[in-house]
Amino acid sequence: MLELNDIKKDYVSGSTTVSALKGINLRFRDCEFVSILGQSGCGKTTMLNIIGGLDKYTSGDLKINGVSTKNYKDRDWDFYRNNSIGFVFQSYNLIPHQTVLSNVELALTLSGVSKAERKKRAIEALEKVGLGEQIHKKPNQMSGGQMQRVAIARALALEPEIVVLDEATSALDVSVQKTVIELIIKLQKEKNITIGFICHDIALVQLVAHQVAVMYLGNLVEVLPGKELGTKAMHPYTKALMGAVFDINMDFSKPIESIESEAPSPLDLPKGCPFQGRCDHCMDICKIKNPKLTEVE
Repeated sequence: MLELNDIKKDYVSGSTTVSALKGINLRFRDCEFVSILGQSGCGKTTMLNIIGGLDKYTSGDLKINGVSTKNYKDRDWDFYRNNSIGFVFQSYNLIPHQTVLSNVELALTLSGVSKAERKKRAIEALEKVGLGEQIHKKPNQMSGGQMQRVAIARALALEPEIVVLDEATSALDVSVQKTVIELIIKLQKEKNITIGFICHDIALVQLVAHQVAVMYLGNLVEVLPGKELGTKAMHPYTKALMGAVFDINMDFSKPIESIESEAPSPLDLPKGCPFQGRCDHCMDICKIKNPKLTEVE
């Protein structure tokens, strides 16, 4: 299990400080599919980078299986990244002059796996994603969907407890996206993997996520089950996101309501709730105090 307890992340440039995460509290339970929603710049990638040990939090505590990482040294983070977590990025991040097999083996090399064992595990991972016959191809000989499957195989070859997918399907066409998502879900069930998934496709999130965390300007504003995203969302921002989803069963007689005005600059956030200037339910207290997450059910 992963626990984020009051995680804050500040970026400092000269005399300017930008707070990317403002006290995030969230749990990733074992074998759970957690999706992160929110507009660009809200802190989704920063949060997953901290979970993956690619970035360090400013304050708070990240617990891995109940163990605090506050006192982790570089070698502890290296061990965690090389043995417990796999990454799948939007841009594939494959080495163009190396074969598919070599790309997958590289992650195992960094983890200290023996030559014979890493070849065996790399081939097994590629077979699982349906590329067992193409291990000697190079990335430029493959389609986008195939390259994404190579990236998934590279992450899974490590046999990680957690896989982080940062918009890993957004560059793919719908049919390929469906194939990749079905593959991820199948492998998750087989390997009992916990998944953190950034995605802007709300309809897709509703189908696959056990839990959805909605973010707005560095704040976690709502957490609820994916299957109840369309019926039990309570925060005005979540409702606005749901209102932007086109569906064949939607009531076309109702006008599509947009959120008025623009989001404030992260460099000049108002006191209180960051959503106050765009919210129909704004009260005086919202301009003074940022509301905290409260358990409803």
